[in-house]
This record gives sequence, C-alpha cells and structure tokens, in this order.
Amino acid sequence: MEESTAKPTPRAPLPFLGLACAVGVSTMYYNQPLLLEMAHTYGTTAGKAGFVAVATQVGYAFGMLLFVPLGDLLERRALMMRMYGAVALALLLVAIAPTLSFLIVASALAGLLASVTHVALPIAPDLVPNEQRGRAIGTVMTGLLLGILLARTFSGWVSRIHGWRYVFVVAAVLNAAFVPLLWKVMPKLPPKQSLRYADAIRSLWTLVRTEPLLRESCVTGAVVFASFSCFWTTLAFLLDSHYGLGPGVAGTFGLVGAAGALVAPVAGRLSDHRGSRWVISFAMVTLAASYLLLWLEERANASVMMHIVALAVGVIVLDVGAQMMQVANQTRIFGLVPGARSRLNTVYMTVYFCGAAVGSALSTIAWTHWRWNGVCGLALGLIAVAALWHMTRPSRLGPQIAQERSPEDALMEA
Repeated sequence: MEESTAKPTPRAPLPFLGLACAVGVSTMYYNQPLLLEMAHTYGTTAGKAGFVAVATQVGYAFGMLLFVPLGDLLERRALMMRMYGAVALALLLVAIAPTLSFLIVASALAGLLASVTHVALPIAPDLVPNEQRGRAIGTVMTGLLLGILLARTFSGWVSRIHGWRYVFVVAAVLNAAFVPLLWKVMPKLPPKQSLRYADAIRSLWTLVRTEPLLRESCVTGAVVFASFSCFWTTLAFLLDSHYGLGPGVAGTFGLVGAAGALVAPVAGRLSDHRGSRWVISFAMVTLAASYLLLWLEERANASVMMHIVALAVGVIVLDVGAQMMQVANQTRIFGLVPGARSRLNTVYMTVYFCGAAVGSALSTIAWTHWRWNGVCGLALGLIAVAALWHMTRPSRLGPQIAQERSPEDALMEA
C-alpha cells in the first residue's frame, strides 16, 4: 500500500490555471487550419497532410500516458515549467521541418509534451470544496477550450500574413515565455503521495479495473471526441473545395466556436446540481443536432454567405455539446479517488485523445472518398455509438456526482 504524504494544496488562481491549460493545449490545434498549406509546401495531397493532425493527437495521448501520472508524484510547478520549455523546443522543430515525414515526427513530439495541460487541470478540484468541484473544473475548462478554439483562429490568420512556419515560431516563443510566468504566479505544489513511477503506471490498470464509472466515461468521451474531430480536421478542406476560402477563414471558425466555450462553467454547475449523467445526455442531443445542421446546410440551395452563417451556427452548437460532455465527464471521474486525480486524468485523457486520433484519421478517409456527406455521416454514427453506450450503462451514482474514496481504499479493492 502506498503511503500518503499529502499536504493541503496551496491556493492558486483558477483563471491562471485556465490560462496554463490554454497555452498548453493550443499546441495541438495550430496545424488543423494549415493542412492544405502544408500539403502545398511539400507537394503532397490533403489526405496525406491530414496525418500531421493525427500524429499530434497520437503524441498527445502517449504524453498523457507517460507524463501526466507524474502530477501525483512530483512537485507540479517545476514539472510544468520543464514541460513548457520542452514544448517550445518541439514547436521550433515543427517550424523548420524540411520534409513531411520530419513534420509528422516533430508534430508527434510537440503533442507528446503538450500533455502538460493535463498536469495543470487536475489541480483545479484541489482548490475548492468537494461540492464546488464542477464549478472549478468548468472555470479551468473555459480556458482550455478557448485555447483549443482560438489556436485555430491564431494560426489561420498568422499563416495568411507570414506563412504557416511562422505560426509555430510565435507559438514556441509563447510557451517559452510561460516558463518564468509559472515561476512567478504559481505556488509550489508538492506531490500528494510517496509512490514510485513504475507503481504509478501499474496503478493505472488498477483504476481502470476497479472503477466502472471511469471505464464508462473513457468510452463515452473518446467516441464523442472522435466525432468532434471529424469536423475540425476537414473544415479547411470543405471551405477550400466548396467556397475557395483559405486557412484564415477556417481559423476564424475557431473564434466563432469560442462562444460555445462559455458554456463550460454552466456545465460545471449543472453537474454539481443535476448530476453528470443528465448533462451528458443533453450534450449528446446537442451534438447530434449540430451535425444534422452542418449536413443539411451544405445540401441547401443558398448563397455562399448563408452557407457560412449556417456553418457558424453549427460550430457554436457543436462546441456547446462537446464542452458540456467534457466538463461532466471530468467532474465525475475527479470524484472517484481524490489522491489519484492525475492518474484518473491520465487514463481518461489518453483514451479520449486516442478517440480524437481515430476520428481525424477516419474523417480524412471519409473526405477522400465521400466528401462532406461522408464526414457528417461518420460523425453522426459515432455519436449514435456513444449514445447507445451511455444509455446501456447502469447508473451507479444516482443524480449526484461520485462519492470520493481514498486512494488506499481504491487500490485495496484490486
């Protein structure tokens, strides 16, 4: 049995944690509006360039598996500083990539290190009473989600002015600047437990095996995020082939979708008061409605401007559904074993981003063979699978969030 050495977590501002998450996670999404430009640079097809996004997401998933458990074992401020510095170096490699193969490898490395986002996120519920856990996660998730969405806007417009490589140079500078900012703003965050890294990695399987709600959340989150990735991976292809619009416009849709990020605190409060299962059910209906809108608007006989407006509305609805799903899932998993929140997040987010990688790969194939009809049909099918899984899982929690247990209790059950 591991020996707990937990101390009260020092206070740190939740909005700053949100900023930390935004800076880290944005690394994942700079490339999505730029895939066509990258294809032109290397003289390849859009389908092959799409695997730059896939590689980034695969790297992110492995980073969460390898690095995020360290959040339970090491002093977290120093860990975050080292990882942000390493992300900056990886982004410079992306910027100078001489070949597509080099770019794919460098993108995977950047994704691997960008998992620092999920070292920061589990700190949020440590800063508030248990009954406010959803609110705290919603606040920090607002920053994370804005990072996801605004990264696309930033990269789309910067590339329009200076080219896609310059995007990653600026991103490297931003990540490097965040290192001293962490030192100044964040307190020291000592580890909660005395545990060897090998034991922590082995305990991931123990958590999966002994926590059915964690398994349920992993599958639901991964399949839903796969559907979400279908849209963002292929949006630039749609805008270019149907309307002749470039990466700047594709990036602007991230700015439109940022309006949906404002729902995260609301989703957190609803999870606290109405229960996570209710929020997840509502999110699935919202996601399905968004893809129906995105599909039908493309088939309508309307002006280009009306198509763009309808796309913008669909993006907002899509992001509202995805963000409600994510906040509700993380609210309930963080209530399972408080002393192992980084490892719970490791399991959940590793599976979650494996779903994103699968969604990006499948949507690239769907676009190649069936264009927008294939992408929307694929996304709706994934949502249907997630809904079926959700409806057939017995509710063990009733209307409220999970009951917390000590890490010793959970691991003893193994």
